[in-house]
Amino acid sequence: MNPPRRVQVLRSALERVQDGIAPLIDLYKPYVSGLQTLPADGRFLLVGNHTQFIGGEVLLVPHYVRRALGTRVRPLADRRFGQRPGFGYDLMTAYGGVIGAPDTARELMRHNETILVFPGGGREIAKFKGEEYRLNWRGRSGFARIAVENEYPIVPVGLVGGDDVYKSLVTRDSILGRLSRTITTRLTGDADMAMPLMRGVGPTFIPRPQRMYLHFGAPIDTSQPSDVSTEDWVESVRATTQQSLEAILADLLAVRADDPFRELNPLAWSSAAA
Repeated sequence: MNPPRRVQVLRSALERVQDGIAPLIDLYKPYVSGLQTLPADGRFLLVGNHTQFIGGEVLLVPHYVRRALGTRVRPLADRRFGQRPGFGYDLMTAYGGVIGAPDTARELMRHNETILVFPGGGREIAKFKGEEYRLNWRGRSGFARIAVENEYPIVPVGLVGGDDVYKSLVTRDSILGRLSRTITTRLTGDADMAMPLMRGVGPTFIPRPQRMYLHFGAPIDTSQPSDVSTEDWVESVRATTQQSLEAILADLLAVRADDPFRELNPLAWSSAAA
Protein backbone atom coordinates (compact mmCIF):
# COMPACT_ATOMS: atom_id res chain seq x y z
CA MET A 1 0.00 0.00 0.00
CA ASN A 2 1.42 3.35 -1.05
CA PRO A 3 1.62 6.02 1.69
CA PRO A 4 -0.18 9.36 1.26
CA ARG A 5 1.51 12.00 -0.89
CA ARG A 6 2.46 14.08 2.18
CA VAL A 7 4.32 11.09 3.65
CA GLN A 8 6.13 10.45 0.37
CA VAL A 9 7.30 14.09 0.32
CA LEU A 10 8.50 13.82 3.92
CA ARG A 11 10.30 10.56 3.15
CA SER A 12 12.16 12.12 0.22
CA ALA A 13 13.19 15.06 2.38
CA LEU A 14 14.38 12.79 5.20
CA GLU A 15 16.41 10.64 2.81
CA ARG A 16 18.20 13.75 1.53
CA VAL A 17 18.90 14.84 5.10
CA GLN A 18 20.21 11.38 6.04
CA ASP A 19 22.49 11.35 3.00
CA GLY A 20 23.99 14.71 3.93
CA ILE A 21 24.03 14.62 7.73
CA ALA A 22 27.09 12.39 8.17
CA PRO A 23 29.62 15.28 8.32
CA LEU A 24 27.55 17.01 11.01
CA ILE A 25 27.30 13.84 13.10
CA ASP A 26 31.03 13.19 12.66
CA LEU A 27 31.74 16.72 13.89
CA TYR A 28 30.51 15.70 17.34
CA LYS A 29 32.65 12.55 17.25
CA PRO A 30 30.21 9.95 18.64
CA TYR A 31 31.94 6.91 20.11
CA VAL A 32 30.69 4.00 17.98
CA SER A 33 31.81 0.37 18.14
CA GLY A 34 30.63 -3.09 17.16
CA LEU A 35 29.42 -2.29 13.64
CA GLN A 36 31.56 -5.10 12.26
CA THR A 37 29.39 -7.67 14.07
CA LEU A 38 26.16 -6.70 12.27
CA PRO A 39 24.75 -9.43 9.99
CA ALA A 40 25.53 -8.28 6.45
CA ASP A 41 22.10 -9.24 5.10
CA GLY A 42 20.33 -6.75 7.37
CA ARG A 43 18.03 -9.44 8.72
CA PHE A 44 18.11 -8.76 12.46
CA LEU A 45 16.21 -7.15 15.32
CA LEU A 46 17.98 -4.32 17.13
CA VAL A 47 17.01 -4.11 20.80
CA GLY A 48 18.00 -0.85 22.48
CA ASN A 49 17.56 1.40 25.50
CA HIS A 50 15.65 4.65 25.53
CA THR A 51 17.21 7.78 27.05
CA GLN A 52 15.78 11.12 28.13
CA PHE A 53 17.26 12.65 24.97
CA ILE A 54 15.32 10.26 22.75
CA GLY A 55 16.66 11.84 19.56
CA GLY A 56 20.07 10.31 20.30
CA GLU A 57 19.15 6.65 19.89
CA VAL A 58 16.40 7.21 17.31
CA LEU A 59 18.81 9.12 15.06
CA LEU A 60 22.17 7.47 15.67
CA VAL A 61 21.22 3.77 15.57
CA PRO A 62 19.54 3.90 12.12
CA HIS A 63 22.20 6.30 10.86
CA TYR A 64 25.14 4.03 11.61
CA VAL A 65 23.38 0.88 10.42
CA ARG A 66 22.67 2.65 7.15
CA ARG A 67 26.28 3.75 6.85
CA ALA A 68 27.56 0.25 7.59
CA LEU A 69 25.13 -1.86 5.56
CA GLY A 70 23.15 0.51 3.36
CA THR A 71 19.86 -0.75 4.83
CA ARG A 72 16.97 1.24 6.27
CA VAL A 73 16.07 0.54 9.88
CA ARG A 74 12.36 0.19 10.72
CA PRO A 75 11.73 1.46 14.29
CA LEU A 76 8.74 0.06 16.16
CA ALA A 77 6.90 3.00 17.73
CA ASP A 78 4.61 3.22 20.74
CA ARG A 79 1.06 2.23 19.85
CA ARG A 80 -0.18 5.61 21.10
CA PHE A 81 1.26 7.16 17.93
CA GLY A 82 -1.50 5.43 15.99
CA GLN A 83 -4.12 7.12 18.13
CA ARG A 84 -2.85 10.60 17.28
CA PRO A 85 -2.80 11.09 13.50
CA GLY A 86 -1.07 14.26 12.37
CA PHE A 87 2.38 15.55 11.50
CA GLY A 88 4.13 13.46 14.17
CA TYR A 89 2.58 10.26 12.85
CA ASP A 90 3.42 11.22 9.25
CA LEU A 91 7.02 11.98 10.24
CA MET A 92 7.37 8.64 12.00
CA THR A 93 6.00 6.82 8.95
CA ALA A 94 8.28 8.73 6.58
CA TYR A 95 11.26 7.80 8.77
CA GLY A 96 10.36 4.14 8.36
CA GLY A 97 8.68 3.71 11.71
CA VAL A 98 5.62 1.54 12.24
CA ILE A 99 3.31 0.94 15.18
CA GLY A 100 4.83 -1.73 17.38
CA ALA A 101 2.13 -4.38 17.15
CA PRO A 102 3.06 -8.09 16.97
CA ASP A 103 1.46 -8.57 13.54
CA THR A 104 3.36 -5.57 12.18
CA ALA A 105 6.66 -6.91 13.46
CA ARG A 106 5.94 -10.33 11.97
CA GLU A 107 5.19 -8.75 8.59
CA LEU A 108 8.50 -6.84 8.66
CA MET A 109 10.33 -10.05 9.51
CA ARG A 110 8.67 -11.85 6.61
CA HIS A 111 10.29 -9.24 4.39
CA ASN A 112 13.70 -9.57 6.12
CA GLU A 113 13.70 -5.94 7.29
CA THR A 114 16.13 -4.45 9.81
CA ILE A 115 13.98 -3.63 12.84
CA LEU A 116 14.58 -1.52 15.94
CA VAL A 117 12.64 -1.92 19.18
CA PHE A 118 12.85 -0.41 22.66
CA PRO A 119 11.14 -2.88 25.04
CA GLY A 120 11.00 -0.23 27.78
CA GLY A 121 8.79 1.99 25.64
CA GLY A 122 7.91 5.50 26.71
CA ARG A 123 8.27 4.77 30.42
CA GLU A 124 12.01 4.30 29.88
CA ILE A 125 12.34 7.91 28.67
CA ALA A 126 11.11 9.76 31.74
CA LYS A 127 13.77 8.97 34.33
CA PHE A 128 13.89 10.37 37.82
CA LYS A 129 17.14 10.96 39.70
CA GLY A 130 19.09 7.73 40.11
CA GLU A 131 17.31 5.90 37.26
CA GLU A 132 19.73 6.89 34.48
CA TYR A 133 20.70 4.05 32.11
CA ARG A 134 18.49 1.53 33.86
CA LEU A 135 16.32 -0.72 31.72
CA ASN A 136 12.63 -0.68 32.58
CA TRP A 137 11.22 -3.65 30.66
CA ARG A 138 8.87 -4.91 33.38
CA GLY A 139 9.34 -8.47 32.12
CA ARG A 140 8.27 -7.66 28.55
CA SER A 141 9.17 -10.53 26.27
CA GLY A 142 7.08 -9.89 23.14
CA PHE A 143 10.15 -8.95 21.11
CA ALA A 144 11.85 -12.24 22.07
CA ARG A 145 8.77 -14.30 21.26
CA ILE A 146 8.45 -12.85 17.75
CA ALA A 147 12.19 -13.17 17.13
CA VAL A 148 12.06 -16.84 18.17
CA GLU A 149 9.01 -17.50 15.98
CA ASN A 150 10.88 -16.17 12.95
CA GLU A 151 14.41 -17.29 13.95
CA TYR A 152 15.42 -13.64 13.75
CA PRO A 153 18.83 -12.75 15.21
CA ILE A 154 18.76 -10.12 17.97
CA VAL A 155 21.44 -7.42 18.12
CA PRO A 156 21.52 -5.55 21.47
CA VAL A 157 22.51 -1.91 20.99
CA GLY A 158 23.24 0.44 23.86
CA LEU A 159 23.55 4.22 23.97
CA VAL A 160 25.07 6.30 26.77
CA GLY A 161 25.00 10.09 26.85
CA GLY A 162 21.32 10.72 26.35
CA ASP A 163 20.46 10.54 30.04
CA ASP A 164 23.00 13.29 30.77
CA VAL A 165 21.63 15.89 28.36
CA TYR A 166 19.09 16.75 31.04
CA LYS A 167 19.67 16.32 34.77
CA SER A 168 16.82 14.91 36.85
CA LEU A 169 16.56 16.81 40.12
CA VAL A 170 14.25 14.67 42.25
CA THR A 171 13.78 10.97 42.96
CA ARG A 172 10.61 9.08 42.07
CA ASP A 173 9.68 8.71 45.76
CA SER A 174 10.28 12.36 46.69
CA ILE A 175 7.39 14.75 47.38
CA LEU A 176 7.63 16.27 43.90
CA GLY A 177 8.10 12.85 42.35
CA ARG A 178 4.96 11.48 44.01
CA LEU A 179 3.03 14.60 42.99
CA SER A 180 4.07 14.15 39.37
CA ARG A 181 3.03 10.50 39.45
CA THR A 182 -0.36 11.35 40.97
CA ILE A 183 -1.10 14.00 38.36
CA THR A 184 0.05 11.75 35.52
CA THR A 185 -2.08 8.86 36.77
CA ARG A 186 -5.16 11.07 36.83
CA LEU A 187 -4.47 12.38 33.33
CA THR A 188 -3.30 9.22 31.60
CA GLY A 189 -3.93 6.32 33.95
CA ASP A 190 -0.23 5.40 33.82
CA ALA A 191 2.05 6.53 36.66
CA ASP A 192 5.10 5.18 34.80
CA MET A 193 4.82 8.07 32.32
CA ALA A 194 5.27 10.72 35.04
CA MET A 195 7.73 13.45 34.07
CA PRO A 196 10.56 14.28 36.49
CA LEU A 197 11.75 17.79 37.29
CA MET A 198 14.75 18.34 35.00
CA ARG A 199 17.19 21.02 33.91
CA GLY A 200 19.67 21.43 31.09
CA VAL A 201 22.40 24.08 30.99
CA GLY A 202 22.26 25.89 34.33
CA PRO A 203 18.62 26.37 35.38
CA THR A 204 17.39 26.34 31.77
CA PHE A 205 15.98 23.59 29.55
CA ILE A 206 18.72 24.11 26.96
CA PRO A 207 20.29 20.66 26.30
CA ARG A 208 23.65 20.09 28.01
CA PRO A 209 26.38 19.27 25.45
CA GLN A 210 27.16 15.56 25.78
CA ARG A 211 29.08 13.10 23.65
CA MET A 212 27.12 10.01 22.63
CA TYR A 213 28.50 6.47 23.11
CA LEU A 214 27.02 3.70 21.01
CA HIS A 215 27.83 0.00 20.89
CA PHE A 216 26.33 -2.79 18.80
CA GLY A 217 26.63 -6.13 20.59
CA ALA A 218 27.22 -9.56 19.12
CA PRO A 219 24.12 -11.09 17.47
CA ILE A 220 22.09 -13.46 19.65
CA ASP A 221 20.93 -16.63 17.92
CA THR A 222 17.22 -17.21 18.54
CA SER A 223 16.92 -20.63 16.87
CA GLN A 224 15.07 -22.82 19.35
CA PRO A 225 16.82 -26.01 20.55
CA SER A 226 14.74 -29.13 20.09
CA ASP A 227 14.95 -30.08 23.76
CA VAL A 228 13.75 -26.73 25.15
CA SER A 229 10.10 -25.65 25.35
CA THR A 230 9.02 -22.51 23.52
CA GLU A 231 8.15 -20.64 26.72
CA ASP A 232 11.47 -21.48 28.35
CA TRP A 233 13.39 -20.52 25.23
CA VAL A 234 11.56 -17.19 24.86
CA GLU A 235 12.38 -16.35 28.48
CA SER A 236 16.00 -17.38 27.93
CA VAL A 237 16.33 -15.15 24.86
CA ARG A 238 14.72 -12.23 26.70
CA ALA A 239 17.02 -12.63 29.69
CA THR A 240 20.12 -13.04 27.53
CA THR A 241 19.24 -9.90 25.58
CA GLN A 242 18.64 -7.86 28.71
CA GLN A 243 21.86 -9.06 30.34
CA SER A 244 23.83 -8.30 27.18
CA LEU A 245 22.38 -4.79 26.92
CA GLU A 246 23.02 -4.07 30.59
CA ALA A 247 26.65 -5.19 30.12
CA ILE A 248 26.98 -2.90 27.09
CA LEU A 249 25.68 0.07 29.08
CA ALA A 250 28.09 -0.67 31.94
CA ASP A 251 31.02 -0.85 29.51
CA LEU A 252 30.02 2.40 27.81
CA LEU A 253 29.67 4.16 31.15
CA ALA A 254 33.20 3.04 32.00
CA VAL A 255 34.49 4.42 28.69
CA ARG A 256 32.62 7.66 29.26
CA ALA A 257 33.97 8.08 32.81
CA ASP A 258 37.56 8.29 31.53
CA ASP A 259 36.82 10.32 28.40
CA PRO A 260 37.85 14.00 28.63
CA PHE A 261 35.68 14.76 25.59
CA ARG A 262 32.47 13.49 27.24
CA GLU A 263 31.06 17.03 27.54
CA LEU A 264 32.24 17.97 24.04
CA ASN A 265 35.00 20.25 25.33
CA PRO A 266 36.96 21.30 22.21
CA LEU A 267 40.19 21.38 24.24
CA ALA A 268 39.89 17.62 24.79
CA TRP A 269 39.18 16.78 21.14
CA SER A 270 42.56 15.20 20.47
CA SER A 271 42.33 12.86 23.48
CA ALA A 272 38.75 11.69 22.92
CA ALA A 273 38.13 7.99 23.52
CA ALA A 274 38.38 6.07 20.24
